[in-house]
Amino acid sequence: MPKLITSHVSQDPGVVTDATGADQRRHLLTVFSAALDAVGGRHLVAEHLASVAAPQQAILIAVGKAAGAMAQGALDAWGPAIQGGLVISKPGHLDCFALASQGLDSIEGSHPVPGPGSLRAGERLLGLLGGLPRGAEILFLISGGASSLVEVPAGGLGLEELARANRWLLGSGLDIGRMNRVRKALSRIKAGGLLGWLGGRKARVLLISDVPGDDPAVIGSGLLVPDPALSAVAGLDLPPWLAQAVRVGLAERAGRPRPEAPPLRILAGLDHAKQAAAEAGRQIGYTVQIHSEFLDGEAGETGQRLAGVLASSEPGLHLWGGETTVRLPPDPGRGGRNQHLALAAALEIRGRDDLLLLAAGTDGTDGPTEDAGALVDGATLDRAAVEGLDGEGCLARADAGTLLEAAGDLIRTGPTGTNVMDLVLGLRLG
Repeated sequence: MPKLITSHVSQDPGVVTDATGADQRRHLLTVFSAALDAVGGRHLVAEHLASVAAPQQAILIAVGKAAGAMAQGALDAWGPAIQGGLVISKPGHLDCFALASQGLDSIEGSHPVPGPGSLRAGERLLGLLGGLPRGAEILFLISGGASSLVEVPAGGLGLEELARANRWLLGSGLDIGRMNRVRKALSRIKAGGLLGWLGGRKARVLLISDVPGDDPAVIGSGLLVPDPALSAVAGLDLPPWLAQAVRVGLAERAGRPRPEAPPLRILAGLDHAKQAAAEAGRQIGYTVQIHSEFLDGEAGETGQRLAGVLASSEPGLHLWGGETTVRLPPDPGRGGRNQHLALAAALEIRGRDDLLLLAAGTDGTDGPTEDAGALVDGATLDRAAVEGLDGEGCLARADAGTLLEAAGDLIRTGPTGTNVMDLVLGLRLG
């Protein structure tokens, strides 16, 4: 179980380091931890495969931020039937020695922008698929992050052009669906492109969803799911250099056959995490309201709005989920969308001793940081002011992480073994 850390709650759950609001802060961290446990990749895969007869020979291919945990779950359930494979994940998210001891190769791609490791991962993946015995069944374990972690570029794109495209997308404000459609058009393996390398072999696909609606064509940019509407990407408002690359990528795949996708099973998504968080909140004693709204707007505006909802609500725990966006300034500071959202909320609840808000990524990272997000309260800005930091200025510079670190409000979990987008927990005390 990952430890959730702020300067206001000791890593030891029996030791409180700051009495002001410590119980409530610890409660929110407990609720968040319960949500992570419910959607953990290892136990989800193990429980599912335990109910399925293992084939004589299975080759495992796991891709995404939860790849290491999902691979361990498959080994727990199928053991000797798994006779090799490849695990691709984010740096720091794999125990490469443990995987190697169980016959699995591993490679670290790059995230959130593809790098040399992502291209090496693509080469290794295609090489593995090209050399498999005909009778082997392929077990694919796919989770969020695959879009960046493994890549075989289309249209002669080099790494520099690919990275430029992904950096632009991450700062564009486009929602995840539109971003992934552009990524698909620039790839030989996304949008079902990987199906061409299966050679008719039997395959099984298990997924953990990090996309709204749990659409398997969007999870990991649909490595094994064709996207019949991919051509719609040509209608997006893209810079000329990116629009040209998209046109070339679409033209390259125009003449390829479209094999059918293998059977797919989604093991968990955002709703599973929200339900688990709600149950944990009720066990603590809170009245719980699960908001069905999907959070996908601008992070600062969303944080401001949610703080207003919380301030006008009845006492209790409020749960939201989704994935917001941030339009980055030319020289952004430290942070990610959850830290940005949390700081915007902190500006709205300043001086209130009855309001707290937690915003964090279930994968344990928020933007290009090792922090999962933040837990703010009515005194966040006052604590940061002691260090000479101004909330409005940090928000304008997309430098929420600097302020939240000074306030002692950052949450760090380390790799969580899952990825079902972001959770926002709001608490109003009675």
